[in-house]
Amino acid sequence: SAGETARVQALCRRCNFAIYKVSDCGDSNDRELIHRLGLHFGLVHLDDNLRSDEDAITSLSVKEQAGNQYIPYTNKPLSWHTDGYYNDTGRQIHGWALYCVRQAADGGENQLMDHEMLYLMMRDEDPCMVEALMQPDAMTIPANREDGDEIRPDHSGPVFSVTPSGYLHMRYSARKRNIVWKEDAATTRARDFITALFRDTSAPIYTYRLQPGEGVVSNNILHRRNAFTDGDTADRKRLVWRARFYDRIDDSTTRVTE
Repeated sequence: SAGETARVQALCRRCNFAIYKVSDCGDSNDRELIHRLGLHFGLVHLDDNLRSDEDAITSLSVKEQAGNQYIPYTNKPLSWHTDGYYNDTGRQIHGWALYCVRQAADGGENQLMDHEMLYLMMRDEDPCMVEALMQPDAMTIPANREDGDEIRPDHSGPVFSVTPSGYLHMRYSARKRNIVWKEDAATTRARDFITALFRDTSAPIYTYRLQPGEGVVSNNILHRRNAFTDGDTADRKRLVWRARFYDRIDDSTTRVTE
């Protein structure tokens, strides 16, 4: 409805994400739902990434993987990150949407943090840390190779940048491996500040376990996922659909689409 649309837009203007719930999840286990949701909020240009399905929507569930093993398709905890941090400059992810089809038997909670809040806290602590993370070579993701073939080349870029429209964008991963940080004092201090903030119980981090029929729309905020345990039956095996977009959420007051 118009009221629900306005509420989601207001939340995204305020904190860059919103949790939504469809009215009847029994009729909403259709992958087209996440396409329609994206279009409704101006999320049009999908990122067709390595493990996505034919429609560019990714089914996040425990599955057998040929070649490189990727944590999102296991039941292991997923560390703090923004989506597509390894993408090249012209394919940066500015928005994403999740939709929970089925919960795990136990666990799988998401933690969410507005990247603008982290930026403000870091700037208040020491503006030099922000400047360090805006360097064009602040964080490098080494090439991704599988069976000797290069799937993706090295990519260096800033952690914080500003879009042509004036919005703050962040690319980040808390992974210990396959991340190369610039070796200077300010960058190291900034990286340590972020790590400590995630451990601070007073930090503005929101924890939520998505129920079936619920999801998140986001301007690519920081997020992570707890480990989970699947049940023995199909209806107790976690399945979340994820769509990544090159667009931000349209948070204007006019409705995007009917």
